Formats: sequence, C-alpha cells, structure tokens
Amino acid sequence: MGRFFGTDGVRGVANTELTAELAYRLGRAGAYVLTRGKQNAKIVVGKDTRISGDMLEASLIAGILSVGVHAIRVGVISTPGVAYLTRALGADAGVMISASHNPVADNGIKFFGGDGFKLSDEAESEIEGLLESEDQMPRPTGEWIGRIEERADAVSLYTGYLQTTIGNRFDGLKVVLDCGNGAASKIAPDVFRQLGADVIAINAEPNGVNINVKCGSTYPDVIRQAVLEHQAAIGLSFDGDADRLIAVDEQGQLVDGDYALAILGRSLLAAGELPQQTVVATVMSNVGFVKAVQEMGIRLVRTAVGDRYVMEAMREGGYTLGGEQSGHIIMLKYNTTGDGLLTAIQLTNVLIAEQKPLSELRSIMRSYPQVLVNVRVASKQGWDENEPIRQAIREVEDRLGEDGRVLVRPSGTEPLIRVMAEGPDESTVQKYVDSIAEVVRRELA
Repeated sequence: MGRFFGTDGVRGVANTELTAELAYRLGRAGAYVLTRGKQNAKIVVGKDTRISGDMLEASLIAGILSVGVHAIRVGVISTPGVAYLTRALGADAGVMISASHNPVADNGIKFFGGDGFKLSDEAESEIEGLLESEDQMPRPTGEWIGRIEERADAVSLYTGYLQTTIGNRFDGLKVVLDCGNGAASKIAPDVFRQLGADVIAINAEPNGVNINVKCGSTYPDVIRQAVLEHQAAIGLSFDGDADRLIAVDEQGQLVDGDYALAILGRSLLAAGELPQQTVVATVMSNVGFVKAVQEMGIRLVRTAVGDRYVMEAMREGGYTLGGEQSGHIIMLKYNTTGDGLLTAIQLTNVLIAEQKPLSELRSIMRSYPQVLVNVRVASKQGWDENEPIRQAIREVEDRLGEDGRVLVRPSGTEPLIRVMAEGPDESTVQKYVDSIAEVVRRELA
C-alpha cells in the first residue's frame, strides 16, 4: 500500500484518487485511532466550498459514525476554524475537507488532534495501517452507532473569538477582501463588518466550481487592482481554506508573509508580547526580511520549507509567532495552525493602533529580488555531493556576500533541482542563478 498522507493530509482528484470509498475508510480509521477507548467521543467536521465537499463529507461522516463516534457537522468554514472549534467544543478530533489553493477538481482530508494541532507522523501511519484492515475496527449496533450533531452556531463561535484577540475597532476603514470564492466568502466579510469596517468583498460568491479560479491569495494582482480602484486602506486576499493571507497596502504594494511577520513581530516586541524576542520562519524567507528583523533586535529561527516545520520549532522553543513567505502565519497564542483571517485582523489592528498607513508599516523591510529556476534532472541522488555544483554555489555566495544568498534544494515530488538566489539587483541575480543552473544541468541531466 502506498502512503496516502502527504505533507498536508490526504489529497487527490476528487472521485478519482480521493474517492467516496476512501473518505469512508479514512473516517473509520481516523475516528478509531483518534478516539480509541473514549465514551461518547466526537469529531468536528468542516469543509470548504468546492463541489466535491458534500460527497466526501457524507462518506467521511458515515465512516466516523460506523465506529460509534459522533460527528459535529459545522459546514463551510476555514481550516483554522476547525482547529479552533475542535478545542472550543471539547471534541476529540477535527477533520477539514479542503485542498486549500488547489483547483476545484482536487480535494483533501486533513485531521487535527483534540488539542487542535495537526497529527504526528506516527498517528498518520497508524491510520494508514488500518485502511486495509477493516476487521480490526468495531462495528457497533443499536444505540452505540454514532450520531450527527448540527452546530449552526459553530461559525459564529469562531468569528466571535477572533474579535476578542484585538483591542481596536475598524470603524470607517475601507477594506477590500478577496475571498477566493472559498471558505472565507462569508466569514471574512462578516467579521470585518462586525468590527465596523467599510467592506468591499470580491470573489465571495462561491458556486461550488469557482473556488480559487483566478482569484484569492495566489492571484495578488486581483486584490491590488481592487484596492486602487476603491481607494481602500488595505486589501486582504485568502486562499481556498483561508489558512493563508496575502495583503496589499493602499498603494497596491504586496505585503506577503515576510512583511506580515516583520510588522507583527515588531508590534509584539514593542508590547512585550514576543517570547524570547524570537520569530520562526523558513529558509525561503527573503534576505530583506532577515536583515529587517535583525535590525529590530528580533532573533530569527530558520526551518525547512513547510508550515509543519515552523510549528515544530515554535512548540519546541516556546515561541508564538512564525510563518512562511507564502502567507501561512501562525500566532500560537490564539490558534494552533496558520490562520489567514486571524492574520488579517491582527495586521489591520496594527494599522489602527499605530495610526499609520500600511505602506509606512511595510517600509520596515525591503524585499530583495528573488529568482528561482527549476532544473529537470535524470536523478537527484548525490546532487549535494557533486563538487562542480558545490563550487558554482560557493562562487555565487562569495560574490553576493552579506547582500544576498543562494538556496539550492531538490523538489520533494518531482525530478527537479530548484536553484534560488536573492540580491539587490535582479538582473545580476538572474545571471548568478543561470550560471548555477547550467552546472546542475550539465552534471545531472
């Protein structure tokens, strides 16, 4: 049996790879592993807006009920909303049905433990081991079969909680929200309107098939144009399950995860609310971000690419702020996973508290030009021990010095070597990247 769980749950083309049958089996195995030995156990189940969500939700819940576990169905909500509700409702686990920023044909199933955190590799492996072993799990009868509990108030519990995490209202502030026709479509406009903002919501009319279609956080030019058109103070753009945020300032300039971390980090540091004066970020963070936080007196912990590695470092070190350039921002004081809507209101709160336009807050760092080239290779094996490649990397690193960096790494899923460099001048960086890529191509193609 191949491994079903990837870096962010089980994903695939809905009804082809991620079938109703697999969802049923995942419901059974996940419920059994995560609630074993507990009486009246319950699992929160949420979904985004893609059309296959209904099918997978029905099958997943059927599997959960079949092992005697109750399902709390909360409907369309963000992934971090499920993580929060799992804890707030005292559930034993949570499940989100979403493929995040992927196209509508894809979908995914992601589990959370009762503490609201993503599962360990060990727990995922145990669930996988049971997918083909139906006879190892119970099939209760009569009164011991699980039931569905509908929680019509679930979304308002989550959005109400988010509002308690800030100290200011947004009265009269003009805000544009690009909801990506996904999970944020209702909850984001509702939260900002309740906080008093003048809200212009775009791509907030999901029909089951338009999620992430040329909108949302992977299409920042959409929110940029809307902010300029409406002369708004800030633009906030979410992905399909609203666990990431990309913003733009009133001038239409991008405020990605690096900028958000820098702005939030400085604010928390000034308030004495940044444990150990530390922020966690991945190796993909821009060198401009690294220089900015160092100048602020903030210590930076670097991790491998992926929000799970950021979270691991945060939990191990007792840190509360971390994230990725892509917009996954984790504020561990408030939630147990990256939360786009939480990041949006926290960023807006800083804007209000400091009474400065976002363009001025953004000026605390300069984003250095970043060039990435993917080189297709015959084999990734031993690339990091290849002396000509190592020499090419060293030469570029020597030329860049402290004003840039080089990052060469293999793709985790494709026969590619990714060559990335940053520096003050884009054309020079492009030449450096091309020179390394040419050596990689010559040595490994």
